[in-house]
Amino acid sequence: MEIYIVQNGDDIESIANKYGISIERLISDNGLINPYSLVEGQAIVILHPKTTYTVQPGDTFETIAESTGISVVDLFRNNPFLYDREQLYGDEILAIEFNTIRDIQINGYTNAYISEDILPRALPYLTYISIFNYQIVDSDLPRIIAFSEDSHIIRMAKQYSTIPLLMISALSLIGNINIETVYRFLLDINLQEKLIREAFEIIQSKEYMGVNFLINNISEYNQSLYLNLFAKISEVLRNNEYTFMITISPDYAVHENLDYHSMSLLADRIIFLESTWIKQMQPPAPISDISLINTFIEDVLSKISPNYIAIGIPSIGLDWIVPFHEGSRANLIALNSALVLANEHHSVIQLDEQSQTPYFDYTRYIGETPENHKVWFIDVRSFKALNELVNDYNLVGTGLWNIASFNQQLFSMVNATFNITKFPIE
Repeated sequence: MEIYIVQNGDDIESIANKYGISIERLISDNGLINPYSLVEGQAIVILHPKTTYTVQPGDTFETIAESTGISVVDLFRNNPFLYDREQLYGDEILAIEFNTIRDIQINGYTNAYISEDILPRALPYLTYISIFNYQIVDSDLPRIIAFSEDSHIIRMAKQYSTIPLLMISALSLIGNINIETVYRFLLDINLQEKLIREAFEIIQSKEYMGVNFLINNISEYNQSLYLNLFAKISEVLRNNEYTFMITISPDYAVHENLDYHSMSLLADRIIFLESTWIKQMQPPAPISDISLINTFIEDVLSKISPNYIAIGIPSIGLDWIVPFHEGSRANLIALNSALVLANEHHSVIQLDEQSQTPYFDYTRYIGETPENHKVWFIDVRSFKALNELVNDYNLVGTGLWNIASFNQQLFSMVNATFNITKFPIE
C-alpha cells in the first residue's frame, strides 16, 4: 500500500498509468466523487494486492469465495466496487488478499439516520457498529428516548457479521448535554437502576449484542461516580453475556489522572475518541493530532493492557471563518465535501507534519466583502498515522466517527494493512 500526493498537472489517468493500475480501480479504492477534478495536495491510496483472481464465465461471488478460501464478505471488502453489483464480468481482476500485518478490530460509530446505501459499503469493514440513537433525558420522569428507528441497522449488521452495540449517553444528536441530568443520574441510585432496566429491555427487544457507553465529562473528581455506575452496568451485561464498551472523549493535551485499571476490570474495551463538537467552538486546529495521541497512549499503557485499548478518529472536517472570534462555531463538513470545497476555490492542500492532518485556506465573497476560511480535515495520511500507533503499541483496534459520512479511502487503507476481525454471530 502506498500513498500518492497529487501534484500540479496530475490527472487520474496519469496516476493510474504511473502505478500500472486501472482508472476504475483507482477511483473505487479511493471513493473518488470527482475523479477528473483532483486537487493539488490531495492524498490518493495505491493498493497492491498480494493475490488476485480473474473472473471466468459462470463465476459467482460464492464460487470465487469458496475456490480462493475467503468469505463473500472478504470479497466485497477487498473489491468495494462490488457492493451494489448483482453479477460479475468476464476477465475482471479481483483482489483476493493483501499483505496484511496482523488482526485488528474496527468499531464504526453511526446515528440511526445513516443511508441504507452506505451500510452495505461500510459493514464489511466493521467488527462492531455502535449505533448512537439513545439519550438519557431529564424530565419529571427521567427516561431513555430513541431518536429514530434502528432495527434495520441491527438486522443488516448481523448479515455482515458485524456486532451491533447500543450506544447511550446524555448527549443530543448535535452534541448538547445537560450536566444537571448527568449528575442526577450519577447520584441517584434508584434512578440508575430504573434506567439500566430500561436500557436492558431495549437491548433484548431490539436484539442488540452489547452496549457502548459514551461519556465526555469524566474527570478525576467525578470518576468514582462513573466507576460505581460502570460496575452496575457491567454486572447486568456480563451476567447475560453481552459486550460492554466505554467510549471516552479525552482532551489529549490535558493530563487527567483517571483510574483506567478499574475501568478495564469492568469493561471489555475502552475506546478513546476526541469530541468534534468541542472543537467546533475552539480556534482552528488539527482535527486529530498524532503527537498528542502518542503521549496520551503511553500514559494509559502504564496503567492497563493494550488488549483493552482502541483509538478512534473523527472522519470529518471543520470549516472556520478566520480570524476566529470567541463564540463563533466552525461548520462540520464531510471529507469529500472538503475536497470539493478545495477544488472550487483552487486551494492547495497542505499537510501539518506534526499532527499528520491536512488543511487548506480559501476566500469567498459576501457581496464585495471577502470572508477568509481555514479548513482542517483528515485523510488517509491521518488514519495511517493512527493505525501505525495502534500497531506499534499492539492496541486491539481502531474506530471511525461517523461512518454515516462514508469515506472509502480510509477503509481501503486499513483493509490493505490489517486483517479485520469478524466474530461468529448466531
